[in-house]
Amino acid sequence: MKDTLRSSQLDRRSLLTTALTVPLVMAADHALAATPAAAVRGGAETRSLDELYQEALAEGGNLVVYAGGDTPTQQDNNRKGFLARFPKMNISIIVDYSKYHDVRLDRQFAAHSVIPDVVQLQTLQDFGRWKKEGRLLNYKPAGFSKVQDSLRDPDGAWMAIGIIAFSYLYDPSAVDGKPPASPKELTNPEWRGRIASSYPSDDDAVLFLYKLYAETYGWDWIQKLADQGLQFARGTHSPGLAISQHQKAVGVGGSGSLTTPANAPVKWAIADGHPFLAWGQRAAILKDAPHKAAAKLYMNWQISEENQRKAYNGWSVRTDVQPQGGLKPVWDYANSHFAEFPRFMEDRALVERWRQTFAIYFGEVKGEPSPGWLGQRPGA
Repeated sequence: MKDTLRSSQLDRRSLLTTALTVPLVMAADHALAATPAAAVRGGAETRSLDELYQEALAEGGNLVVYAGGDTPTQQDNNRKGFLARFPKMNISIIVDYSKYHDVRLDRQFAAHSVIPDVVQLQTLQDFGRWKKEGRLLNYKPAGFSKVQDSLRDPDGAWMAIGIIAFSYLYDPSAVDGKPPASPKELTNPEWRGRIASSYPSDDDAVLFLYKLYAETYGWDWIQKLADQGLQFARGTHSPGLAISQHQKAVGVGGSGSLTTPANAPVKWAIADGHPFLAWGQRAAILKDAPHKAAAKLYMNWQISEENQRKAYNGWSVRTDVQPQGGLKPVWDYANSHFAEFPRFMEDRALVERWRQTFAIYFGEVKGEPSPGWLGQRPGA
């Protein structure tokens, strides 16, 4: 098979920074009350970022974001980019596993005491549920119509603000010029004891990637992979970390980019005819957000052309932004399973069966959560 390995440096921090989107429609009762009617045309925001900035400052200049991720500092680049554009804002981005942020929010909803203004999470299934429960603010930022159709709610309750992709990766200095040409080769003898992976039973995106491997290569292959003595750790940043620290030569279940320099110390790869995973990280403004003007500024900035053209992995959520490095739009890669992952996330019974299935092959999840323990009300 033709190998289409492309280099990239694993950094989910930057990936999560540019891969999140939430369409907010200026719908009727809530949004129009806060936005002048003259600023709305066809339901989408018409004010400039500078005008929205001034409104956010008049509101107090504060913004709290709950972001899915693996380490406390993974959203630092996102925060710095926002402050570079809007230096008088005070933004707090709180990173935790999405599966903890969503239930944390449910508890806050029940207590009628919401802390964040914006949520950007991997738990795609939550956004439709929260919309039905009336938890999200319908609002369409400027450029909403340019976001790929499957990446935005028609009413603007949520939208993707960036693309995240998971595959395998390797250390060029440790593979003697012969990296795995595809994930299928990870069961070859030369990789025994040399592979790091995040737990498939700990993260639903990693789980889905392993599901694709099982369906493509078979369960005998999964057993052979289990016999390779993989080093597992919590957090999808962990395979790249193990490689960058020269602990392992190859990683599974991490994010990355095909647009980084050829001499990058960690290379992220996909191969023709072999599965990888890509999805749009969804974001939304909460209906009870304490700082709605700041939240609108943030969402408009996230999907703006100027920000989307800086996407870490070269893929934008907008149809009018050409991918970097000669890439196709990510939804045009059949082996990215772009449309399948959101459906998988909706079927929680199916997710649980796959989670437990891989647990009996690779063992139970062990270790403290990599973002730390944040409790019920971080950011309060």
